[in-house]
Amino acid sequence: MMAEQLLLRKIPPVLRARDFYLYTQGGQRLVDLWQYGGAAVLGHTPPHVLRELKNTANRGLFTPFPHPLENRLLKALSRIFPESTCRVYADEASLRRALAEAGFPENRPFPDPAVFPDEPLSTPGPSLWRPFLQDQSAENASPRTPVTRQGGSTELLVPVLPWALAPKVLVIGLRDEQVNRFPPSDILSPVLLTAAVRSIYDLIAAMPERGSVAFPHIPEALAHSTWRRRGIYLYYPELLDAEQYSTLFLHFLESGFLLPPSENLPLILPGALSPGEEAKLAALLRFIP
Repeated sequence: MMAEQLLLRKIPPVLRARDFYLYTQGGQRLVDLWQYGGAAVLGHTPPHVLRELKNTANRGLFTPFPHPLENRLLKALSRIFPESTCRVYADEASLRRALAEAGFPENRPFPDPAVFPDEPLSTPGPSLWRPFLQDQSAENASPRTPVTRQGGSTELLVPVLPWALAPKVLVIGLRDEQVNRFPPSDILSPVLLTAAVRSIYDLIAAMPERGSVAFPHIPEALAHSTWRRRGIYLYYPELLDAEQYSTLFLHFLESGFLLPPSENLPLILPGALSPGEEAKLAALLRFIP
């Protein structure tokens, strides 16, 4: 975590974020390839989410009281995970306490299928779920995503939702009697719930367009690059030490592109690039630190 903070401090102060761009205090525009780990996979200014957030805030619903939005959130999640039970927790600390109460290792990292697609699960527990891991352009593409992991199935998933303030969701694909091992969902502020609900429906609406993002020069660059691709995600399969990854991060940053601050996070292709930006990114992908 300390290494991530050190790399983030290399970025000039960011005064504005819009779509897939960051605008810094010095007047530089950065193409965001981090996208806050996937929380900004639909962009930094999702208009529907901001509208719902404002409307709910205007009603003063900041306090975490029971609200019908709890059921609306579960209904939205069922569109993506139709045969599973979902629990919703306020933050990662609450999620991990729930896992510990259910008998799972509390501090176990969540394997990321966008970075380690073939890594076997060494111990039982949840894996991350990410949208757009495959090309969604096929006619039969559907937002309904089975609870599976490449190379086998998993019974617990933690979805990466497209909203920076989204609560943590645990998708449970276990038998009914096992679901009761997990504590009930937290009671959350309706302001947070309404934004989370809207972000999920926006995610569903973005399929297949966001998942079929096409840049003509990127596949050619990847053919001569160390980077590998899964859907809209690129990962660096070679193990880099802190100094090597810092060199890679700064090389991209100096060229106007923001990489994730950790080698354990995927590079995420934005929803759009200008021809010049795409050509520059294609050249950067060939760089070896």
